[in-house]
Amino acid sequence: MKQGMFDRNSASRYQTIYHDKDEGAWLVQRIAVLGVPIANITEDETVALMGEMIASRRPHHVVTVNPEFLMEAQRNGAFRRVLLEADLALPDGVGILIAGHLQGCPFRARVAGSDLVERLAAESARHGWRLYFLGAAPGVAEQAIARLKTRYPTFQAVGAYAGSPTPEETPDLIARVRAAQPDVLFVAYGHPRQDLWIAANKEALGVPVMMGVGGAFDFLAGIVPRAPRRMRQMGLEWLYRLYKQPWRWRRMLALPQFLVLATLEAIHRRKERRR
Repeated sequence: MKQGMFDRNSASRYQTIYHDKDEGAWLVQRIAVLGVPIANITEDETVALMGEMIASRRPHHVVTVNPEFLMEAQRNGAFRRVLLEADLALPDGVGILIAGHLQGCPFRARVAGSDLVERLAAESARHGWRLYFLGAAPGVAEQAIARLKTRYPTFQAVGAYAGSPTPEETPDLIARVRAAQPDVLFVAYGHPRQDLWIAANKEALGVPVMMGVGGAFDFLAGIVPRAPRRMRQMGLEWLYRLYKQPWRWRRMLALPQFLVLATLEAIHRRKERRR
């Protein structure tokens, strides 16, 4: 196991995630899972916090952490640093919730990146937030926007572009985003590329809220069906995705490995608390 995975200094704690001199501090409990502190936060609280980020006009990187992210972080030091340095790490994935329960520090809710995209479209219609959709296959982001417009006609999508997060294309991508002046940037290049790219270009992009969203555009465009709400509530979305996309079985092998490590971490945490 990697050094620091069960580091006592990364255990559950409250921390100021965002501070504004006029509004005061947001104190959010963070629960460390495999050494990565993740916010114990609800979707409503996340949206409120993003509203403060937008009002600040400073760039913020939001990551949606699931078991695949954490297993990738065990072997990819650069990606691990991105997760540790993100401005807000959200609990996305039922495995993260299970890890919290195992430690005796349950997360209050799952905050899924795919759900947040639609929620922020609704908030855009309400508050005038400007959203940019970057990534996925050509035409997918535009299709996702069109479908969202049927539900939230006044939401502001200020740009959509597929592109690629390569060094050659990055200057053009940054120029497109900056010209659109979005409040929120969704990046759909898959993990770990999307968050590595955001972290490397955070200051140049200068967007108040930047978040990697994986396959969210495919869901919203109707290209890939999302699990029924009941299955999502039961924590079985992974099983539905495996049924619909059997080629994902190799990626799913990370889940049992994650549960083994999360169980060992929970045992370690409980022993530490008894000392």
